[in-house]
Amino acid sequence: MKKISPALSRRYLAALRAHLGPRQPKGAAAAARALGRDLLTSGCDTLDLARLHEHALVALASSLDSAEVRSGLIRKAGNFFIKVLVPLEKARRAARKSLRKLHERTSMIRRKATVLAKCNRQLAREVVRRRAGEVSVKQGQAKIHQLLAQSELMQRKVRHLARQIISAQENERREISRELHDEVGQLLTAVDVELAAMGRLPLLSGRALRSRIAFTQRLVEKAVGAVHQFARELRPALLDELGLIPALQAYMERLAARKKLMIHLTAFAAVENLESTKRTVLFRVAQEALTNVARHARASTVNMIISAIPGAVRMEVNDNGKSFSVLKTLSSRTNKRLGLVGMRERVEMVGGTLAIESAPGLGTSVRVEIPSGVGGVP
Repeated sequence: MKKISPALSRRYLAALRAHLGPRQPKGAAAAARALGRDLLTSGCDTLDLARLHEHALVALASSLDSAEVRSGLIRKAGNFFIKVLVPLEKARRAARKSLRKLHERTSMIRRKATVLAKCNRQLAREVVRRRAGEVSVKQGQAKIHQLLAQSELMQRKVRHLARQIISAQENERREISRELHDEVGQLLTAVDVELAAMGRLPLLSGRALRSRIAFTQRLVEKAVGAVHQFARELRPALLDELGLIPALQAYMERLAARKKLMIHLTAFAAVENLESTKRTVLFRVAQEALTNVARHARASTVNMIISAIPGAVRMEVNDNGKSFSVLKTLSSRTNKRLGLVGMRERVEMVGGTLAIESAPGLGTSVRVEIPSGVGGVP
């Protein structure tokens, strides 16, 4: 309870005494309300006013003579108390109303603060997401630039390789033309000369005629043999008619006889269950590998092994010849490089892999793995 100043106590006592007199002063009600406002300004509340009123009544009690008078004065004192109380009560109600509004406003602010905090969290997550998106976009742009650079490099490599392939094709055609001219052409020319000579000679005896005919037939057989040889190198009929293993054996026998090589083949029969395209790839890779050995390796022995591995067929061609730098050869512009690239392209075309290893003293190893994907092949 707030301590009331003596001046206010005396003022309240004087105002109450005047109010309890036989004649109320003019403006007593207004004075009572003014006193209540002053008490309110001084910080008094209802309880303080009640204590002040009680003390004032005690101070005035000696002047009260009888119970009846005392009862009437008490009623009048109560009316005075109520008039003084009005400003305090109005202020209390206003304070309660303001407090209620303050609580409502505080609750609303809390709700808005909760919503704002939620929005801030969402905004923070969005900022993080957008920053991550910006990083992803920058990474994507860098990746795109890298891919574009790689694509341009691959295009240049493809154009360069295409020129090399065209050049190799022209060289191969030139070689075939020269072989046909030097071997088949000369044999056919000899046949033509022999026939023309027989036509110009006088009538030959039966023995001499048979000898000339036999010689001419041998020339024709050589020409036919040369044509067959070219045909077999371009596309061996055995590969289509009898299968991969007989075609490889026939090719190895001819190559071994020409180049004085020892070539050993080990294969499993189920390799013939591979589809035709894959068997052709194996034959062409083996053909190219053996041709490289015969031309460049100076080897004396070659071992070829065709085996089954889980889900694929593996072919290995190992020689005991001199080694070479695989990376250097692949980056060069020689026909040998085109042969290696051609092997890799053929193998990758059917979903396989090609590995070439070469080391001094160990020779060269060509390993091919082609997925089987058919019944009968592991």
